[in-house]
Amino acid sequence: MASRAYNIPNLLTYARIVAVPLIVLCFFVEGRLQSSDFARWAGLVIFVLASITDYLDGYLARIWNQTSNIGKMLDPIADKLLIASILLLMAADGTIAGWSLWAAITILCREILVSGLREYLAALKVSVPVTRIAKWKTAAQMFALAFLLAGPAGDKVLPYTTEIGMGLLWVAAILTIYTGYDYFRAGLKHMVD
Repeated sequence: MASRAYNIPNLLTYARIVAVPLIVLCFFVEGRLQSSDFARWAGLVIFVLASITDYLDGYLARIWNQTSNIGKMLDPIADKLLIASILLLMAADGTIAGWSLWAAITILCREILVSGLREYLAALKVSVPVTRIAKWKTAAQMFALAFLLAGPAGDKVLPYTTEIGMGLLWVAAILTIYTGYDYFRAGLKHMVD
């Protein structure tokens, strides 16, 4: 039983969780928020590696028949920790500002609400499968966050990197609203007594 907790898919999930403080640490130098070019590129590399583990852990668990309860529990938690921490980090350093904060708030609220709904439905032994559009939403979020992490450092290499990130963030927010509605519609019949 303990060996299932330490199989390769679960180790990849644990690595994604460990990546969160590492990315945040990249932006904190001498105890204050710093968004130097090095911090942004280092954070981006860690984020890209963490995003790859998001794909690999589920894929490997399925093809190797190594799914586990701890993996099923931690995978969505790792995703939400990664997304939420970077959204908050980008808002704190001013990369996400103004009206774009609403896109970030929409994404954060949906993640929290859907997590609560999934937990409630799990207690009722009701499974809500992940839809294809929810996977697109996750991909849009990951690409948006990658561009935003690169931010001003990326603008020096690829003009409009930050603007591309903002556009993708709004696309992700729209998909977030749609998939959130989808989940609540599917779960509503189980929530009403």
